[in-house]
Amino acid sequence: MRQLSGMQATAPTAATVSNMSASRPTPGLGSAATTGGFSVSMQQIQNDVASFIANGGGGFAAEAPAAQSMSLQALALLRGQGVIGDVPDQQGSTTDEQQQFLASIKPWAEDAAGKLGVAPELVAAHAALESGWGKQPLRNGTASSNNLFGVKAGGGWQGEVALARTTEYEQGAMLKKTERFRSYPDAASAFRDYADLLSSNPRYQAALNAGTDAHAFASGLAKAGYATDPHYADKLSKLATRLQRSGGLGSITATEN
Repeated sequence: MRQLSGMQATAPTAATVSNMSASRPTPGLGSAATTGGFSVSMQQIQNDVASFIANGGGGFAAEAPAAQSMSLQALALLRGQGVIGDVPDQQGSTTDEQQQFLASIKPWAEDAAGKLGVAPELVAAHAALESGWGKQPLRNGTASSNNLFGVKAGGGWQGEVALARTTEYEQGAMLKKTERFRSYPDAASAFRDYADLLSSNPRYQAALNAGTDAHAFASGLAKAGYATDPHYADKLSKLATRLQRSGGLGSITATEN
């Protein structure tokens, strides 16, 4: 999904798609479905549903970033199956659990943001998107890999490695693959490596020094190949904008780590 100087990161998130997608039957739909005047192919609906679950929406996150750019048909399908309730406005406030996640990463997000020349909310949003608000970080065996940004382990990586299933998009088709991801001793190390990776790779220059411009940051990452999800830039920029409009990290008290 993301080519990082011979290394990749995950699809919309590093999380493995929830078993919920397999346990809930899909209503019979034809080759296309129409809702509210919009027509969407069955493949796109399936992609949206799987992407939502892969982004941490498997029952606990109706506010998951993936929900913000899903088709109306996919949202209706998930609501009908009881996976989600009504998706709140993207400008709405964060939940208590999301606030706790933001508080736990605040110092590291601020440090990384300073190195990258962007607002801390942009870095925090990226971590939230990739890890499902900290609910679905990649695992190294039974322990967390602390890989909150879904960075893959290329040939030059000398640290620990975690194997995980991930979602990739190739020529519009969504595929499941087992990939090697970087594993860190703690979340602080993940943020430092993330900042070093983006700042040292010429491919990501367009994303650096974006300040508070969430769209510029997200577009710079997407165009450089950070993710293969065609909607990645939209998901990230919307989530980052939501965090900014809800008060940003400045209104959050950092927790002891």
